[in-house]
Amino acid sequence: MRNSISSPKFSSADLQKAVRAVLQESIAVKQAVLKSQVAATARVAAVMIGSIRKGGRVYFFGNGGSAGDSQHLAGEFLGRFLRERKALPGMALTTDGSTLTAVANDYGFEEVFARQIEGLGRRGDVAVGITTSGNSRNVLRAFKVAKSIGMTTVALTGGKGGQAIGVADHSIVVPSHSTPRIQEAHITIGHALCQLVEAAIGCPDSHGHAD
Repeated sequence: MRNSISSPKFSSADLQKAVRAVLQESIAVKQAVLKSQVAATARVAAVMIGSIRKGGRVYFFGNGGSAGDSQHLAGEFLGRFLRERKALPGMALTTDGSTLTAVANDYGFEEVFARQIEGLGRRGDVAVGITTSGNSRNVLRAFKVAKSIGMTTVALTGGKGGQAIGVADHSIVVPSHSTPRIQEAHITIGHALCQLVEAAIGCPDSHGHAD
């Protein structure tokens, strides 16, 4: 028997209206970030620059889309953003399937980032946890371990910041409750950090980004 429920039909005008609404909402969220988070972003850039100049590393981590953002930003550090230069020490804690599943199986999912921070992190390094809600338990747990080591902790979050702003040393909070819009702002903020760090570390030649 065929399904009697017909699929909704959208005209070209309807689709264009929907696209405009998404773009307008995204622009509005970024404008809110521009009004409220410039100083916080600049402070985090300064922290990263100071750490790298002293031989430190920047670790990125998060869940789901935030895991993807972590890998994206670590790739910009290790590859290049806008300029030819030496690789910058950025690492995503979301890519090693064997480690992630072993730790989750043996210790629980809350420990998947904390255990890596404990083994890899050093005093003076920077731990960047990306969580749209600010309440991801494995991110919060990693912050606590990082701080016990003497690392500087940075939260990229959304809404009103969640629990992360009470744990992290620095927070960049996207003032939105829409997960997609927060994620879009996070990658814009991340790109700003990449550009500032890259420029400060010293890059003799400039080239456009290939991606």
